Amino acid sequence: MHRRPPRIALTGGVASGKSTVSRLFGALGVPVIDADEVARELVAPGSALLAQVLEKFGAQLRRPDGSLDRAALRRIVFADAAKRQQLEALLHPAISVRTEKLAAQAGGPYQIHVLPLLVETHAGSRFDRVLLVDCPEALQLARLQARDHCDAGQARAVIDSQASREARLAAADDVIVNDTDPADLVAKVAALDQTYRALAAAAHSSAPSR
Repeated sequence: MHRRPPRIALTGGVASGKSTVSRLFGALGVPVIDADEVARELVAPGSALLAQVLEKFGAQLRRPDGSLDRAALRRIVFADAAKRQQLEALLHPAISVRTEKLAAQAGGPYQIHVLPLLVETHAGSRFDRVLLVDCPEALQLARLQARDHCDAGQARAVIDSQASREARLAAADDVIVNDTDPADLVAKVAALDQTYRALAAAAHSSAPSR
């Protein structure tokens, strides 16, 4: 019987360091499937999904090169919970289908699935473990302002639109605290890589043979 590789959901609040952590897993040869990257692919210029987004949220979101102005769309949906839910209803089914196809093709000892909205979409049960990248909220705010060149009020609105830090911690099996030098993440990821490879080996050995 073929057994699929364990799937580890990687989540965290905005500007917590998910991308850095996922890149470190990728550097160790682990397949990484990122829901945000899948979303970008699905709303590429000329796609049917992009046409639906523009129809629902406004043609002004089309950039001169035909691509979606994702920053402008974020501003719209973070300011209006109903519109955010409309966008999620539009995107999430397509993202789920595409990520499942990528996962089936990716193989690997185990897989990292990056889902920023894992807690909000109650998706944790679909995965073997949930890994949270965590940091203090004050640091998250500072990083978000620096990254997106926004003011404190805008940064606060984005953070408040997401699940609370407490809710993410409650959903996590494993936690990487990203509150110091990014170089410290290398050792933390390496340690978890060994844990997940051991988990995969144990799961494989316990699978019934045919």
